[in-house]
Amino acid sequence: MIRIGQGMDVHRLVENRDLILCGVKVEHTLGLLGHSDADVATHALMDALLGAAALGDIGKLFPDTDEAYRGADSILLLKRVIQVLREAGYRPVNTDLTIAAQKPKLRPYIDQMRQRLADAMELDVSMVSVKATTTEKLGFEGEEKGMTAYAVCLIESL
Repeated sequence: MIRIGQGMDVHRLVENRDLILCGVKVEHTLGLLGHSDADVATHALMDALLGAAALGDIGKLFPDTDEAYRGADSILLLKRVIQVLREAGYRPVNTDLTIAAQKPKLRPYIDQMRQRLADAMELDVSMVSVKATTTEKLGFEGEEKGMTAYAVCLIESL
């Protein structure tokens, strides 16, 4: 059996925070605000994977009211999501992510992002797509107030 999942996440950009996307530290003057490392792209991916298996979302699995997740590395959380999927009888097949951000330019980081996600999901990197787009200076992403990430994934029964 195959199933499809879709996820989306948004975080505000602020000063004095690292910008972490797909487990990669991106050089920028601003970072994303959140309870964990605020890795908007990995959060969208985790929601897509959990949604595909009808297992809820990351707020259910890793509530922001739990201090254990303060500053948490989202790649470690993704590995836990993969474990939860396996316990439910599924494994990821492939994924496609899009990050909407006016700045910084993400192209120099894309290959490293794909590899980090592939390693965490135990997939070949050819099964992981990461893309970046601007919003042509429209909306909060275009005004550099935040970033949005969208993810789709395919999972299959073990």
